[in-house]
Amino acid sequence: MQSRISLIALAAPFLLLGASAGGAADKGDANRGAYLAKAGGCVGCHTEDRKDAVAFAGGRALKTPFGAFYGPNITPHPAAGIGRWSENDFMRAMREGVRPDGAHYFPAFPYPSYTKISDADLRDLWAFLQSIPPSGRASRPHDLSFPFRWRSLVSIWKWLSFTPGVFEAKPKLTPAVRRGAYLVQALGHCGECHTPRNSLGVPKHSRFLAGGKGPEDKKVPNLTPTRLKKWSDAELKEFLLTGATPDGDAVSGAMDEVIRNTTSQLTPDDLAALMAYLRSLPPLPDEPR
Repeated sequence: MQSRISLIALAAPFLLLGASAGGAADKGDANRGAYLAKAGGCVGCHTEDRKDAVAFAGGRALKTPFGAFYGPNITPHPAAGIGRWSENDFMRAMREGVRPDGAHYFPAFPYPSYTKISDADLRDLWAFLQSIPPSGRASRPHDLSFPFRWRSLVSIWKWLSFTPGVFEAKPKLTPAVRRGAYLVQALGHCGECHTPRNSLGVPKHSRFLAGGKGPEDKKVPNLTPTRLKKWSDAELKEFLLTGATPDGDAVSGAMDEVIRNTTSQLTPDDLAALMAYLRSLPPLPDEPR
C-alpha cells in the first residue's frame, strides 16, 4: 500500500502538468485573434470616428432606416466593456445574437454572418479581445424610431431571416474558393452591406452580394462577376490593397475604411482566396433602383 501511495505522489506533478497543458491548448491564440479581428473589420464598427479615438471603445454611429445604432465598447473593462463576460457569453453573442442577460441583439451587429465563424476562430478572437487595454468609455445607447427600439421584435426578424450555425462549404470547391467563401460569408460579413434587403431589413438571399442600397442609404456595388468581370485580377487586387480603381479613381467612405482596416491587412493567400471566391459566384444583375 505504501509503495502504491508513493507512486501516486511521484506521478502527481506530471499529471498536473499534463492537465495544465491540456487546458492551455484549449485557450485561444490572441496573436491569431488580432489577425481575425482585422479580417472581421471589428475596429471599424467599435471605434468612434474621430481623431485619437480609443480602438474598440465604441461610439461609432451606423445610420439606418430604423434609426442610429452605436457600436458598443468591447474592451475588457468590467463595467463599460465586456470584462465580466465569460467565453461562453461571447460565443453565444456571436453564434446566436443573444446578450448575456438573454435579450436579443439588434442585427446591426452582424451575427447572421458571425454565426458561421468556427469555434477555434471565436476562441482566438475572444483571447485577443481579452488582451487589449480596457477603456471606461460608456457605450452610447441606440437611437431608434418606434417600434424598432423594442428588442422583443428581433425574435420575429430572427424567425424570418436568421439561421445560426457554423460555415459549411459547398462540395467540390477548391481549397482557395472554400477559404474565400468563409472569409466573405463569415469573418468579412460582406453580405451585410452588399446584399439588398426588403422593407423589414431581411436580406434577399437569392440576391447575395448583388449590391443595391446599403447603410446610410448609400449605393453599394454589385460584387458578383456581373461587375467584377470587367476587372483583371491585377486590377481587383490593387483595389483591395489600395482602393484605386482601374479608371484612376479612388474609393471613399465606408469602403475606404474596409480596405485600410481589412482587405489590405489580409495575408497574400487570404487575399487570393477572397478574389477566387468572388470570381466563382454566379453573375447577378444589378439591383433595380
